[in-house]
Amino acid sequence: MKYQPKDKRALLAAALGRVPCDLAIKNVQYLNVFTGEVYPATVFVHQGFVAHVEAGSPAADLHLAKEVYDGQGKTIIPGFIDAHVHIESSMLTPRNFAAAVLIHGTTTAVTDPHEIGNVLGEEAVRYMHDAALDVPMRQLVNIPSCVPAVPGLENAGATFDAATIDRLAKLENVHGLAEVMDFVGVVEGDDRMMEIIEVAEKNGLYLQGHLPGQTGRMVSAYRIGGPTTCHESTTSAEARDKMRAGIYVDARDSSISYNVEAVWEGVKDFTYFDQLCLCTDDREADDILYVGHIDDVARHAISLGMRPIDAVRAATINVAKEAHLENLGAVAPGCVADMLLVDSLETLNVKEVFFGGKLVAKDGQLTVDIQQKDFPLEHKNSVRVPELTADDFLMRAPAGCGDTVAVNVLTYSDMQGSLSRAERVELPVKNGLIDISGQSDLHYALIQNRHGLGNHTFGVVRGFGLKKGAYGATVSHDSHNLTIVFSDPADGYAIYRQLVEMGGGYCCAENGQVLCSLPLQVGGLMSIKPWAEVAADSVAMKKALRTLGLDLKNPLLRIVTLALPVIPLVKFSDIGMIDVLKKQFIPIFPDYPSYRA
Repeated sequence: MKYQPKDKRALLAAALGRVPCDLAIKNVQYLNVFTGEVYPATVFVHQGFVAHVEAGSPAADLHLAKEVYDGQGKTIIPGFIDAHVHIESSMLTPRNFAAAVLIHGTTTAVTDPHEIGNVLGEEAVRYMHDAALDVPMRQLVNIPSCVPAVPGLENAGATFDAATIDRLAKLENVHGLAEVMDFVGVVEGDDRMMEIIEVAEKNGLYLQGHLPGQTGRMVSAYRIGGPTTCHESTTSAEARDKMRAGIYVDARDSSISYNVEAVWEGVKDFTYFDQLCLCTDDREADDILYVGHIDDVARHAISLGMRPIDAVRAATINVAKEAHLENLGAVAPGCVADMLLVDSLETLNVKEVFFGGKLVAKDGQLTVDIQQKDFPLEHKNSVRVPELTADDFLMRAPAGCGDTVAVNVLTYSDMQGSLSRAERVELPVKNGLIDISGQSDLHYALIQNRHGLGNHTFGVVRGFGLKKGAYGATVSHDSHNLTIVFSDPADGYAIYRQLVEMGGGYCCAENGQVLCSLPLQVGGLMSIKPWAEVAADSVAMKKALRTLGLDLKNPLLRIVTLALPVIPLVKFSDIGMIDVLKKQFIPIFPDYPSYRA
């Protein structure tokens, strides 16, 4: 994709100094992302595009600018581009997301509305697209490729096929095919994935990847299948293999996964870093408010030893190349004038933000108004579950099983990651019910379909982390079915009622009473509140979860991967327990394979 000026002849004339340009930014240190140089310069902008960069200071022809902006010795760099982000994970609507990240210098975000697409389908993708059309940043939509994430293993609120991709590809700001998560389907040449990839390529979309935990031949096969990027590298070996295969590695620091250090450790001895990019993936409102966005990811990379020029390239020009954005990611003639003034390359504190040559933020405050608009989808009830009673939160054992029964327990590998396995455990049976009392590391897990189908899975999880109380959410990647983890059925039932009443979100309970809740009425994923208020609500929710024992850097997201059947090794869905790599169901009661609690 190449952005075209309104009048190329006028831009040519401005470049030659034959007509006055709209803006000149003087007295700056200019970072050249093509050569790695930093030198004094003046940047001339016309009709939203860079017309000329004049090395040296002061410039002799400032009279050729209608407006002159004094950079006061700061360094000018391109606007940051987030290589991969789910806006829904910020819990903000697209317009409020723009207000939150612009002040941190993110002028373009390559977005994947996969989360709300799984809830409300094609209508939701169009909403995410339309809600961002006139905000002072660029939100480029990649069409969700896997709705549901793994067909046949879970039920979401919609199903996207090749025809859906073809329709959505016609939207103005659609640019790519979003993370192709069914990597097994890709490498095995699955008909559905091959058809989706084919129609995406016919529409000129680039293919964004998702290849967790894989190296060697799997990387080669996946790259041949079509995807050219991956943000799921959590080990140095993964990052090396993918970059060596020509895959863009999007080093991620989200609100749950912090992978920049492992990625950098794996590739730091390479000669070239053109295939290294930065992304946030899933970053919440309070992290954006108190920590930052892509600026924070870049600072982290620099603190690990990456040269500042390489960190800036990984957040700008490299992403532009990855996403086939021909004239973004650089402050150079013919490029869109998305630019930042930062205090230094080492700290990357963003002082001024220009979008299309217009000043849109200064000193952490917006200088433009983002008008709030009302969209019908923001008021649509997306939590459609059956009427449950307190008895539905009792886990019933198979008839005739005796005083104990074998249960395949979903067991987390550690408290920080999302990897889990199935572990056969003999559990007591009392009055026909599975009894986990006295085993503090065990909890019940209920995954209830919330898209009108009514089905559910009732299982047991080990190592979730709760010391007391219960936790539930309608944020449960990627199907976003209602997921509740509890020991006391009264707590589970209280959470269910609260989530239904508020139209989705997060909730925790103790002693049968709701302790704290975070309402997310837009698809059960986002709030219509301003970003600072959502950030405060998120902080309060995390504080409450820590009192229940989830003493993690981000306790909010502990629950979201419990029912994510694209992350190895074993997960739950609303249909059952899943072996992720084999794409097969595992019976929760191994000796009674057809029984469902």
